[in-house]
Amino acid sequence: MMLRYQNLAKLQTKRIVFEDVLAARDSATLEHLKELSSKRRVIEESINHTSSVTEAIAREMSGGSTSCYQQERLRLEQYLPLLENFISHADFISGNSQMVLWTSQLKIRWSSALSSWSLFNLTGPKFFQIDNLRFELSMNLFLYGAILWERASELLAAEPKQSAFIFREAAGVFHYLAHEVIPSLQPGISGERPPEATPPVCVALCLLCLAESQVRHLFVVLAIVSSQIGLLVLTMLPCDRLCT
Repeated sequence: MMLRYQNLAKLQTKRIVFEDVLAARDSATLEHLKELSSKRRVIEESINHTSSVTEAIAREMSGGSTSCYQQERLRLEQYLPLLENFISHADFISGNSQMVLWTSQLKIRWSSALSSWSLFNLTGPKFFQIDNLRFELSMNLFLYGAILWERASELLAAEPKQSAFIFREAAGVFHYLAHEVIPSLQPGISGERPPEATPPVCVALCLLCLAESQVRHLFVVLAIVSSQIGLLVLTMLPCDRLCT
């Protein structure tokens, strides 16, 4: 039995409105900032459980999907490329004091599903604030990996082959976090940070996902071998034995 993490995706965040903080020099930039805020808002409302969107509208926004998992995944897949593109542009002026000020004014805050505070809190989640855009990227990617993890776990018994595939996807996300995103974030981190934004946690989750995937794959292989052996035994039985 593999080690299980429960409620990995049980994160919360505070509202960010990019266009209210960052000054846009032209209408195109303003529209990009508004789109960034809009895509983030649907994630905020979903994980904070403050969304007023009906099931019908949510289904329409997700291309007709009725699966909560697919809807959550699509929301992140629409936001993450915009965020990464924004960060790449922000990197060009990262040394600019105005950009540093704007980033701090965004007040990027996320709760943790893995900290000791989340296990024993009586007054609501504790929010960690790190004034770095890569913290925002890290937490959204972690949420993405956590959603994949939970979906794969749901399919363990019913669809082991699909479960193994999704576990491998989750492993890729956690590997990317541990080796690419978080290391670039670390030089700018000061003070306390959530476990989700640390390489050891993401490495551990990556390895667990790979282990789960291998176990599920083994189950699939064993099931196929078992069925083949059963068929072979049947073909070897005399005809009169088959008819009795």
